[in-house]
Amino acid sequence: MEEKKNTNDTLLENQSSLNQKRRVPYRKNYNKNRIQNKDNRARIEKEEVKFKKSPLKIIPLGGLLEIGKNMTVFEYENEIIIVDCGLAFPEDDMLGVDLVIPDVSYLERNKEKIKGLVITHGHEDHIGAIPYFLKQINVPIYATKLTAGLIQNKLEEHKLLRSTKLKVVRQGERINLGKMKVEFIRSCHSIPDSVALAIHTPVGVVIHTGDFKIDYTPIDNEKMDFGRLAELGNKGVLALLSDSTNSERKGFTMSESTVGEVFDKLFLNCTKRIVVATFASNIHRIQQIVNSAVKYGRKVSVCGRSMINVIETAMELGYIRVPENTFIDIDMIKNYTDEQLVILTTGSQGEAMSALTRMATGEHKKVEITPNDLVIISATPIPGNEKFVSKVIDDLMQIGAEVVYSSLADIHVSGHACQEEQKLMLSLVRPKYFLPVHGEYRQLMVHAKTAMKVGIPPENIFIMNNGRVMELNENSAKIVGTVQSGRVLVDGLGIGDVGNIVLRDRQHLSQDGLIIIVLTMDSNTGEVVAGPDIISRGFVYVRESENLMDDVKKNVQKELSKCREKGIKDWSSIKSNLKDGLRDYVFAKTKRNPMILPIIMEV
Repeated sequence: MEEKKNTNDTLLENQSSLNQKRRVPYRKNYNKNRIQNKDNRARIEKEEVKFKKSPLKIIPLGGLLEIGKNMTVFEYENEIIIVDCGLAFPEDDMLGVDLVIPDVSYLERNKEKIKGLVITHGHEDHIGAIPYFLKQINVPIYATKLTAGLIQNKLEEHKLLRSTKLKVVRQGERINLGKMKVEFIRSCHSIPDSVALAIHTPVGVVIHTGDFKIDYTPIDNEKMDFGRLAELGNKGVLALLSDSTNSERKGFTMSESTVGEVFDKLFLNCTKRIVVATFASNIHRIQQIVNSAVKYGRKVSVCGRSMINVIETAMELGYIRVPENTFIDIDMIKNYTDEQLVILTTGSQGEAMSALTRMATGEHKKVEITPNDLVIISATPIPGNEKFVSKVIDDLMQIGAEVVYSSLADIHVSGHACQEEQKLMLSLVRPKYFLPVHGEYRQLMVHAKTAMKVGIPPENIFIMNNGRVMELNENSAKIVGTVQSGRVLVDGLGIGDVGNIVLRDRQHLSQDGLIIIVLTMDSNTGEVVAGPDIISRGFVYVRESENLMDDVKKNVQKELSKCREKGIKDWSSIKSNLKDGLRDYVFAKTKRNPMILPIIMEV
């Protein structure tokens, strides 16, 4: 029994000894491995930092919180791609201004990075600023055939065609622009050859829809490439920038083909001359009008320079197909009876100098509206233009013409997607991040809410502003700062020389008029040699307000006497005193605040 116990004790001692022997090298190896693993982790973290991809920057320079002036910058490391370069039309308070274009100061500072300008379609709010942009920065332009043809017309007009590289890209084609590649995806809009863009970047694919609608029965049978959009969605889309213009409208946008049916009904059994006003760029609409004219044996004549240019370009490129001798010159309309004619014209928005407006006021040199005319305004007024369109309709009706417009018949459909179409786009693409674009703030907000309904997390939706910089990576999106942006006003040949101060002066002059004070002073003594003479423009009619103008002149003489008494001989001080004294006097007398401009000549 004792022997057995000793044996067990020995086994225990041996086991303990063995464990003790094993424990020492295990601890050494453990510590050694722990240090080695720590070094490995540090090395891996360094490599991750070293090989971490740079973020993609998205910088809108126009088209957000506004309608028009669309322009978006995509920047990766030292390379930039620009999408669209559009203009906006002046607002009511921009007196004398012709066009509004984006401020491209940021691109001027980084012009060596620019790889190209990519265009989604040929509307003015997407291509109109290209000539002004190219005068500052000359870059290659990539566009589909019709879009390139419309751009070419602009370049010829501005004498820029020879110095510009304009490359035609087919729908479905992909172009390499450095580290970024741009794929042109067939889309649908109110102008042919529209595309959405899939921008393939090192951090992921970004899709820019451009302007779009979903039309299952388009006039040219060129349906949107749903398959490619879904394929990209299945592979994973980092971000979607989508058109928000019609985001407030529920349901679907009607097909363009429905308008053709309405035209056929209006042309049927009509014995009047038919005048149709529509957007010059709406080639599908023009094609349907021409189809109806041919069907009912009418010749077509075109009014308006922009309409003529677009139709000529579209026919040359094969986008408008008509039998020979369908179009006649406007000077030839007198050789045909009313029931043999259709006149296509610009002016569907009631623009002051457009052909339809001049017809309505009796100022058009070639076309005189009569009670035997049917005038069809195939457009809806752009917000802000309602009163101009109403005025044209009233003028036409007073002449006795029959007028059909959007309130009376379905003679216009939009080229932009409504809510259900926007949901379909979001569902096909399934982006990680969503940026509503091309719209005013309320439209962007409604589009954001639509995106939430289809499952986009609110934290992944960004409502941007022009000039804001967004940085995107595979797993992050954040707004990191701003760049210079805004609007540049084009007035005649001047670009950017009309600013806020000039506009303020123009508004001041338009509201209250101008008073000019002219006097001659001795440069040595400061004595008034001649004058003061008072000239008024836009303030009061002098002959009917002689007493007031005499009082103004007496007030000026009184202020000059005060200056002499105080020993003021500095001309700038004299001018300042004259302006201040006369402003107070005129306001007290008339409750008006005209601009006052003293002119002092020396002898």
